[in-house]
Amino acid sequence: MTEKNAPYNIKEKKEKNATYRSLIRAELADELYEKILNIIVIEKRYRDKEFSAKELAKELQTNTRYISAVINSRFNTNFSCLINEYRIKEALHRMTDKRYLDMTIEEIGALVGFANRQSFYASFYRIMGETPNGYRKRHLATK
Repeated sequence: MTEKNAPYNIKEKKEKNATYRSLIRAELADELYEKILNIIVIEKRYRDKEFSAKELAKELQTNTRYISAVINSRFNTNFSCLINEYRIKEALHRMTDKRYLDMTIEEIGALVGFANRQSFYASFYRIMGETPNGYRKRHLATK
């Protein structure tokens, strides 16, 4: 664990070699990739606190192993990290947008799909290397 990640007890990402990832046909992987992108990015399902890989698989009429294989191979991450990346991207925008200045950091975290303050802060710190409060203060000071 690096010193930078110490405050939130973040573990280093481990490389896994799951054999089922190579069993999925390229055409099916392409099709699932497009559908996953549509559901997560266009429909913004990442905002749903209850959204899971299981729910995504059910919606796409496939299984979670295929969802996992496509996300791992095409996005180079896992389902949770992918969802949290989109949540953080939206939170970054909202934290510095004048229309949301009256909202607290916790309210913004909930608005973009985090179930609680701890998961929002840990994900934010993992991706951005600073706390949401620090980011907001720094960016509002420059505007």
